Amino acid sequence: MRKRILIGVAGIFYYSGLVALARWWNRRTGRRLMILTYHRAMGGNLRQHLLYLRRHYRILHVEAALEELYAGRKSGQRSSDTRTPLILTFDDGYRDNYTHGFALARELMVPLTIYLVPGYIESGENFWWVESERIVKRAQVREVEVEGRTYHLDNAEERTALSVLLDVRSRHAHSIAERESFLAEVREKLAVPATVLEEETPAMPLTWEQVREMDASGWISFGAHTLNHPILAAISDPMELRQQIAECRTGLEQHLGRPVRSFAYPIGQMQHISDEVLCTVREAGYKWAVTTNYGYNTPADNPYLLKRAEADIDQHWLVVAAEAAGLWGFVARLRWIPFIRKNFTNSKRQVADV
Repeated sequence: MRKRILIGVAGIFYYSGLVALARWWNRRTGRRLMILTYHRAMGGNLRQHLLYLRRHYRILHVEAALEELYAGRKSGQRSSDTRTPLILTFDDGYRDNYTHGFALARELMVPLTIYLVPGYIESGENFWWVESERIVKRAQVREVEVEGRTYHLDNAEERTALSVLLDVRSRHAHSIAERESFLAEVREKLAVPATVLEEETPAMPLTWEQVREMDASGWISFGAHTLNHPILAAISDPMELRQQIAECRTGLEQHLGRPVRSFAYPIGQMQHISDEVLCTVREAGYKWAVTTNYGYNTPADNPYLLKRAEADIDQHWLVVAAEAAGLWGFVARLRWIPFIRKNFTNSKRQVADV
């Protein structure tokens, strides 16, 4: 029901001409930049999204677009392309970003930017949020006690409750060691096999070989997304915070052989970005940092709190068209249509909290 409502509203926006009007207005109101953020690339409607976006927007790599936003074109560098610039980012670096996203980028000649988590590339292990789900799905016991509560895994509600517990505990851990120790303990209790199933492969991290191949193509650029993807505001040790932010950059630069100047905050809402986190990102030498707060960016915006619109490959292209035009911000302000605002808000929470 929620999905149909969103497509219906997006269809009204598009076929009434409001999307085209919003694109025109954005071109007329000075330098503006939209950044869309995806996570997964496999399945869904990504091809349709890219075909629409490359027709109506000037798609750039993150660094080229941000240099242009804040410095403007140098004298003599005029372009006949007046379309609004747009960046397409993919957070985390899933394996399907290579098998599907990279393939589409080359075929359609669309530049993409991937924010990498090098700790997982090094280890080859599942991202913690993927592992939290996998642990319960592949449990080899029917009953387990975790943190004083017994869960009966032949009961769907109790399996869901255990998955929620694993996610919450992992998400809000005060250190990487605390998170990994907790997951290892539960994995042992549930006798989870270490083997990776074929259907689990697309959700695994990229390899360095895949990263270097994509980098050499010129169609994929990379940014930093911490070493191990913690919620940075939850990290209690300042030294570990600096390690997650600064060493991520230096490690990526060593593998890529080029500067890495942009950073993406894990989860990326303002409650996940403390003043200490913001200061540490600046001190680590990054020039820009992106959040998941919604909206267009202008030269007046803080370069360490850049806004992005969350997209998902399962969305209809009409929804992405309205998203890129900035119209969902208008929908969210419609106090007199609460069911639209409610469904819009819930859908954004579901896109990809990680």
